[in-house]
Amino acid sequence: MSNPMFTDLSRRNLLKGTGVAVGSLLLGNALLTACSSPGGGPSKPGGGGGDALNMQLGWLLNSGQMGEAIALQKGYYDDLGLQFKIKSGGPSIDGIALVAAGESQIGQISSSPSLMLARSQGIPVKAFGVGVQEHPYAWISKTDHPIESPEELIGKKVGGPATSEILFKAFLAANGVDEKKVEFVATGDTIAPLLTGQVDVFGTWLNSKSQRREIGEDFVAMPLAKFGVPLYAYIYYTTDEVLEKNPESVEHYMNATAKGWAYVRDNIDEAAKAMVEMSPELKLEDIKDDGGALMDYIFNADTKTEGWGTMKKEVWQTQIDLWDQLGQFNSAAPKVEDIATWQILDATADVRPKVG
Repeated sequence: MSNPMFTDLSRRNLLKGTGVAVGSLLLGNALLTACSSPGGGPSKPGGGGGDALNMQLGWLLNSGQMGEAIALQKGYYDDLGLQFKIKSGGPSIDGIALVAAGESQIGQISSSPSLMLARSQGIPVKAFGVGVQEHPYAWISKTDHPIESPEELIGKKVGGPATSEILFKAFLAANGVDEKKVEFVATGDTIAPLLTGQVDVFGTWLNSKSQRREIGEDFVAMPLAKFGVPLYAYIYYTTDEVLEKNPESVEHYMNATAKGWAYVRDNIDEAAKAMVEMSPELKLEDIKDDGGALMDYIFNADTKTEGWGTMKKEVWQTQIDLWDQLGQFNSAAPKVEDIATWQILDATADVRPKVG
């Protein structure tokens, strides 16, 4: 299986000599994805008689949509009169552009930099909630040759998908390590180069257990979140227009989906089956393993006090500052209020389950 990771999201490179429309297309192919087994077509819509609400994915169905799968199966969207449908993404689909154009009312992207870069280029999209509080991406090494600190990377060879290089640069910058002193090698998304000693460190999503079965748990990890790169994962977003004209449908979505994820937390097996029913191309074992591991990153102290889907202004600001430091914005860096809104979270604060 091959999924895209982080590309060099530098708008200076992507948009040089091009317009925002082309930049948007490239952005859609630059999403960081969670590497569960890829899924196929869209879900069936809910049977409610109210507003139709489509959610456009940046990539294919995977364990990151288990909450939605359960909410559909249990009728949570129907209960709120919402006709909900998931539209799959893929390598040739620009999810952000489709949402911005009104083809879908909301979207989900796998990592926050894509949204920051889109907004900095004038695309009117804004985050209204976060599915995964602590980004699961990490740099791992074998236990017989452990690398446990960023400084130990100096003189080493680091592998990962070519598209993850910008993420590695962010990791080095956040920890004051000169990127010229570390060699990055584009090895693809297979862990084989680490196992065979071609690289000393490899980049991967820690929840993607299905892709690391060859190494099991025999590795040392340096997670982004614990080393100064607090990105969000599985971000929910919509347009300024939807927030202004039809916020109620987004509120209903958050209420039902939050209930779905709270159920998933204690019922992984059932949720995995719901995912496979929705997308038969998925492998049940992979979804169970990856989805189960994802729970540790979805629920934390913040969701226990503020509810599922919460997000913090200071975390967004840290991300903006780091990407600005890396020269990733072709124009002025966006402000937090440009890329995120707490309108929906505030309106659903009493309904979203508080689970940690």
